[in-house]
Amino acid sequence: MEMKNENENESHDESVKQIQHDFHEEHPLVLVAEQSNEGLKAHCNGCGELLSAPCFTCIHCNYHLHKQCAEVPREIPNHPLHPKHSGAGLLLRQRLDLTYHSVYGCALCKEKRNMFFYQCYWCYFSIDIKCAQLSSSFKFSQLYKHDIHQHPLTFIESPMAIDVLKRLNCCWCHEPLTYAIYLCPDCPSFIIHKKCLDELPTKINHPSHHIHPLFLHYSDRNHFCNLCQKEHSGAFYGCSLCHFNINLECALLRSIIEEKRSHQHPFSLLWRQGSFICDACDTEGNYISYICLKCYIVVHKKCISLPCIIKFSRHAHCIFHKYFLQTQELTKQDCKICFNEVRLERGSYSCVKQGCNYVVHVNCVLEDEELYELIEDEKQCEELEEKSMQSSIIRVIEVNEAGEAAKIEHLSHQHCLVLADKMEKEIDRKCDGCMLPISNIFYYCSECPFFLHKTCAELPRFKQHWFHHSNGTLNFDSFKWEKCNGCGIWCRRGAFRCGKCRFALDFGCLTLPHSALHKIDEHKLKLTYHDDKEQSYCDICEQYRDPSFWYYSCSICDTSAHPKCVLGQFPFLKDGSIMPSYFYRNHHHHNLKFFRKVEGFPECSPCGKFCQEEILKCETPTCNYIVHCKYKCRWDN
Repeated sequence: MEMKNENENESHDESVKQIQHDFHEEHPLVLVAEQSNEGLKAHCNGCGELLSAPCFTCIHCNYHLHKQCAEVPREIPNHPLHPKHSGAGLLLRQRLDLTYHSVYGCALCKEKRNMFFYQCYWCYFSIDIKCAQLSSSFKFSQLYKHDIHQHPLTFIESPMAIDVLKRLNCCWCHEPLTYAIYLCPDCPSFIIHKKCLDELPTKINHPSHHIHPLFLHYSDRNHFCNLCQKEHSGAFYGCSLCHFNINLECALLRSIIEEKRSHQHPFSLLWRQGSFICDACDTEGNYISYICLKCYIVVHKKCISLPCIIKFSRHAHCIFHKYFLQTQELTKQDCKICFNEVRLERGSYSCVKQGCNYVVHVNCVLEDEELYELIEDEKQCEELEEKSMQSSIIRVIEVNEAGEAAKIEHLSHQHCLVLADKMEKEIDRKCDGCMLPISNIFYYCSECPFFLHKTCAELPRFKQHWFHHSNGTLNFDSFKWEKCNGCGIWCRRGAFRCGKCRFALDFGCLTLPHSALHKIDEHKLKLTYHDDKEQSYCDICEQYRDPSFWYYSCSICDTSAHPKCVLGQFPFLKDGSIMPSYFYRNHHHHNLKFFRKVEGFPECSPCGKFCQEEILKCETPTCNYIVHCKYKCRWDN
């Protein structure tokens, strides 16, 4: 397979010490030519493997690439597994977008591995960089159309020559792929021996349906498999008299399955005429079950391979799958996602950290693949925990009498920062970390106007995005419209809802600071959630204020105001920020920068009126283009 590299930002000269990579534009990556004695305890962001030299690494953040991964071509012209769009080419992407139901993962290994991958420009076909490199020298036969499958199949005469296929099994006989196979690049699990496909029986007697034989059928429409309880298309065995159907992969099941990563003993097939409750996930199953004869655990077939350890984005620690929970106290445990009871005698995921009682249902935590990642072993758990504890303070230079870091080097700034407890002058300064006013102990730069709250400076270097981190009270729901209890506006793009009542908050109200400063009052204004007065007014704009919605107030001075009047229209934007194009209709050919205050009263280029508040200004010094931040001016220019 011919490959070409169109990346002009990278050099392949061994003498080059650093590169600027397309997937990590924040900082340059520095070349590490030789591995130290201690080794590199990190993983490559390109292939997911343990890092080894030569490699490129970011000295500011935890981003690493093997030299080979950093230099993979940004585009490959075609791939033999995807002749449908051979002229379009495959583009290198950083991560699979799993929000699309059509994305199955890599076309060859069938996995959704956390690594770089190539994706077709026109469709969802994708192949990760490992498989792309493996298959680049492997000859695939032309695609073959068979009556039992809706997609063309690729014939591979020697599958064992491709490493990633060694761990897969035939979907019919479930034996290893030791001889010629057919593979469907478009389906997540259709791989079948050529011999099995050629000798596929047209009629079978199946233990799940004794009264009639089942006949082989094919349909482009979806059919429901009575065994795995899922919709499928393509070939299936069915009884037209009883409307009983079995998907091809469920028709011949393995009698014994060993999955030592999930359970220490093998599971044996146990046919059932009725339903059962799975000991792994605490949900009902039908017909097919597997039993561990040592532990007497009965599970779904799919639950045999449940991941033992996962890192869920809504909890700080790794959580472990347990078939039952042993507790010292007979207390009821509620799932931290759905708030319903977790039965301790059934399977669940729980945190093993002392003092942490985080427990969730299996199906709740595994529902969205974007919200968790698989953890190989406890060692990887420890590495993640060490990573989460890394401080943003690079070096402490001086310590004061109280033992506090009085002078530091911080990863967010090029100069040293000094600890202070008050401003020398009464200046309205904002923290460059959170954009809230400086009002208590903070760090400042003596060489330039840079400020950080002490709490912001001490934040860990790596932290899960709070949007995916629920405290067990509010959960984001993007499907239901709710009226926000904070501002009264309908949440058309989803809301954070309480699992036990109809309380809901939109994104804006959820992110309001608990306190704020404003020139109208000498004290801090506190975010307040309810007003007993029948009629209330904002002390800033002097307009009516609904007492049932949130507002800022000072109990000492009896001041109250709308949140937008206290914080302004863009409270968290820094002066000089380059605005994304979706913020305005980009009829101007230069980038625009945001400024909160302007000198003089310049004219707005679109409307001709004087600007007194926030503006967007062209970043080019010779260009005088200025526009109001008001919606009409931003979009009608």
